[in-house]
Amino acid sequence: MPAHDRIRRLPKAELHLHLEGTLEPEMMLALARRNGVPLRFGSVEEIRAAYRFDKLDDFLAIYYQGMSVLQTPDDFHELGAAYLRRARADGVVHAEVFFDPQGHTRRGVELGTVIEGLATGLKEGEALGVTSRLIMCFLRDLPASDALETLQRAEPWLEHLTGVGLDSSELGHPPAKFASVFDAARERGLRLVAHAGEEGPPEYVREALDILRIERLDHGNRSLEDAALVERLRESQMTLTVCPLSNQRLGSVRDLRRHPLKRMLDLGLRATVNSDDPAYFGGYVHDNFVAAVEHLNLRDDEVVELVKNSFRGSFLERTAVDRHLADVDRARGLIASPVS
Repeated sequence: MPAHDRIRRLPKAELHLHLEGTLEPEMMLALARRNGVPLRFGSVEEIRAAYRFDKLDDFLAIYYQGMSVLQTPDDFHELGAAYLRRARADGVVHAEVFFDPQGHTRRGVELGTVIEGLATGLKEGEALGVTSRLIMCFLRDLPASDALETLQRAEPWLEHLTGVGLDSSELGHPPAKFASVFDAARERGLRLVAHAGEEGPPEYVREALDILRIERLDHGNRSLEDAALVERLRESQMTLTVCPLSNQRLGSVRDLRRHPLKRMLDLGLRATVNSDDPAYFGGYVHDNFVAAVEHLNLRDDEVVELVKNSFRGSFLERTAVDRHLADVDRARGLIASPVS
């Protein structure tokens, strides 16, 4: 069996996925027409042409424009359900996904519209055999007071939320800025993750660990610049949610042959493979695995370790994690050309 097929057949979790970043051009155009939202694009081809950028801020500009077509609960429902269908085809059986509420509420969409629509869309995944968790991210380029207000406004829908995160433009917006917000989220029983060390320096990772007290590190690539930090991450077995194609498209890694993923594994870090914003970065989770295998010459046992790490780093209950790890081993045994 070809290696690509073996990778696809391994059950896996995805831990770093922005639902707004799964907005494919076809859906963007259809929702724009349905909701009467003017776009500067007249065709799917024009939208795809606009999905060419080489830095984070350029990506965010088109990302936020794309959000404008999401208006109703049905829109958000369709977005969540469409992602899970694609993910299941890649072998994903559990997904812990982000959304950016401030990107919607600041343009007049009610927070309940967003959360309830996404929650019902994700529930469809259960029929496909995909469980999911919803993580509410704060835009770090907005004031911390805005994030705190968003958290407070989300109180009626906390049953749908597993955790909170921190994303958007990193440089100039250190994690410490959101200390009080993360304290408030912790008091509400929410799990804590944050983007750090994508563009920002290793010190941002330290702040996320020490001040925000995160339980999972999103990206974390630049942690490798600090040997002491690497050792700390290794000893604590902090999960890093790594996104190879995203890193390449946004310019933090120019050549995938130099991507730090393999080095992370060699250093004993709990790295995982994820797709980030796949509609914009040219590939869902399977594509990211394939790119990593082809450019980094990952061994089959390293692929399996990455897959297992995705469950170990999830917010699933221990019994569910153990069940998924057993399923990975079982799948290896059933594949004609075994992953060894």
